Amino acid sequence: MDDAPAREIVTLLDLETLGEDRFRGHSPASAGRHLYGGQVVAQSLVAATRTVEPDRPVHSLHAYFILAGDPQIPIDFFVERIRDGKSFATRRCVATQRGRPIFSLAASYQRREEGFSHALAMPQTPAPESLEPIHDLVDRFRAFLPQPAANWMARACALDMRIVAPETLVAPNAAGQKIWFRVQSPLPDDEAIHTAVLAYLSDMTLLNTALVVHGRNIFDPKIQVASLDHALWFHEPPRVDDWLLYVQESPAASHARGLTFGRIYARDGRLLASAAQEGLIRLRTNI
Repeated sequence: MDDAPAREIVTLLDLETLGEDRFRGHSPASAGRHLYGGQVVAQSLVAATRTVEPDRPVHSLHAYFILAGDPQIPIDFFVERIRDGKSFATRRCVATQRGRPIFSLAASYQRREEGFSHALAMPQTPAPESLEPIHDLVDRFRAFLPQPAANWMARACALDMRIVAPETLVAPNAAGQKIWFRVQSPLPDDEAIHTAVLAYLSDMTLLNTALVVHGRNIFDPKIQVASLDHALWFHEPPRVDDWLLYVQESPAASHARGLTFGRIYARDGRLLASAAQEGLIRLRTNI
């Protein structure tokens, strides 16, 4: 197995230090015309985490996408140390390009402690090994998918993704979607890396859930799609080079915005993280 795509993700998250609480990140050579939202979420999280003691892992982040980013130029990250308490630490990170903010993130960190524990049970699904990899679905659904969608599904990357009900690619489904995913080659045994990679991947399919309800997808040229905000809560340490199940649903869409929720489970049923995202979903009138 080619480990290069996985190494590319780790390299992507290894930010350059510019000075005290200032960092710089870059986009991969394979980036398209627009900066991928999950990338700036993950890089901002890495920047903020570097200013926190290692015994305080992140437990939540809340972020806003302000301007579309340009993958052709570096991204500068400025971290503000809001608070360092006995148990919690709070950080704010602003990502800029050309001197203008494009993204802001607030993250909270906590020393782990014992307490009440419960979680929603993982839904029953087929095992990931019994499902087709997403690139094997291209030929079956080519007639129903726009070419950008087919190209995205067929590309080589570090991610192995398996859709539990592939018919949701082309048919309306109010129940949302369930997707198994994992990074295909081993990552370093560093919780902060796995957490950042999970943040990176959490944005990949979530907003599309608001369009699945209507039998559409984010690659439809008649629809303008953009992330507006993104939130993540980390319940347990993740391991993203093992299979994870992403359960996604969209409770509402209105006024050219769609709201989506997601729950990310380990294969053994533990709820690792919860996500929420709202995005712009606007029908283009000039096509």
